[in-house]
Amino acid sequence: MKPIAPPARLFGLDTLRAFAIVVVMLYHLTIFGELPMRILPVTYFGWMGVDLFFVLSGFLIGQQALKPYLIGQRLPIKAFYRRRVYRIFPAYLVVLALYFLLPAWRESPHLAPLWKFLTFTMNFGFSFDRRAFSNAWSLCVEEHFYLLLPLLVPLLMRRPSARKTVAVLASVVTFGIVLRALLITHYPEDVWTGIYYPSYTRLDGLLAGVSLAIVRTFRPAWWHTLMQRGHTLFLTGTVCVACDVWMFRKQDLGDNTGSAMWGVILGFPLLSLGLALITASSVSKNGLLARVRLPGAETMATLAFSLYLTHKAVAHIVMQRFPQITSLQGPGSWLLYAVTCFSAALLLHIAVERPFLRLRDRVARQKSSHTLEEEMREEPAL
Repeated sequence: MKPIAPPARLFGLDTLRAFAIVVVMLYHLTIFGELPMRILPVTYFGWMGVDLFFVLSGFLIGQQALKPYLIGQRLPIKAFYRRRVYRIFPAYLVVLALYFLLPAWRESPHLAPLWKFLTFTMNFGFSFDRRAFSNAWSLCVEEHFYLLLPLLVPLLMRRPSARKTVAVLASVVTFGIVLRALLITHYPEDVWTGIYYPSYTRLDGLLAGVSLAIVRTFRPAWWHTLMQRGHTLFLTGTVCVACDVWMFRKQDLGDNTGSAMWGVILGFPLLSLGLALITASSVSKNGLLARVRLPGAETMATLAFSLYLTHKAVAHIVMQRFPQITSLQGPGSWLLYAVTCFSAALLLHIAVERPFLRLRDRVARQKSSHTLEEEMREEPAL
């Protein structure tokens, strides 16, 4: 049987993934030192990079979950979970072990209990008193998404209809808006821990990505029309993101009045919509991001997960070992930070991520081969 050629790499998605990890890293740098004034606007809104990761995950994982139904098959749930385990758990558990076994690795003295990290529930009841490895909160949201998506998709596909799908998506968005409105009204001092971190208030980005996947999978004519308007998608998405920046312009997520309050209530779905439009533009041949291949973006995208897991701890170690770098104003400190962060991520990727990804692919090929052999045995002889 002729081997299937791997799909062409989508450089626009690489660019977005690289951009997301860079702005998240810059955002987290604010806890370690004083940053140059010219990049402060980026760091203030760097938390939006996490929402971009959510949109990308919803889009890519959503397509994996939906594609089998195009050929009359069902989503192989065990295989889906197995791929996610190989992708996430090895690197995550290695870094988690460093946090618990080597206190010097921690960027903050106190950690949430181990069971919360192992069950991916540390984003519920989050406390800044135990904020070491706090960036794992977004991984918890992703894991809840990976857990629920393959269970919900078969239910929706029993009697598929556009009306039912739109109703479900709209209900989830409305639920998030109403819940955030109630929380910010009754607990205005608890925006970060009560609204920003829990999974049930942060579904908008994943939902926007899944919506793109649904259109691409089941409405190819609509998708083709969108792909003819890459520049329009990018500009419209940028306007939506700019509106969110305006909403949170005063004090990030800490201001609970005026535009910032409405940003918390309505800003997350608006931001997710904008990032989804930009994501669609990134895979359009008419889109700027798809046409321009940025040097290093593919490498950054490949290392994004390892960078996300390790960059805060590495920055902490750099500041501890080189106390003279109390701020990140000079090029030398930036170079040292970049080299150490990328070195740690590269080591984690080569030593842990890549071997398990290869093992995942080898196991998948073996299972596919066994399935093919069984099907050939069951076919009648000519």
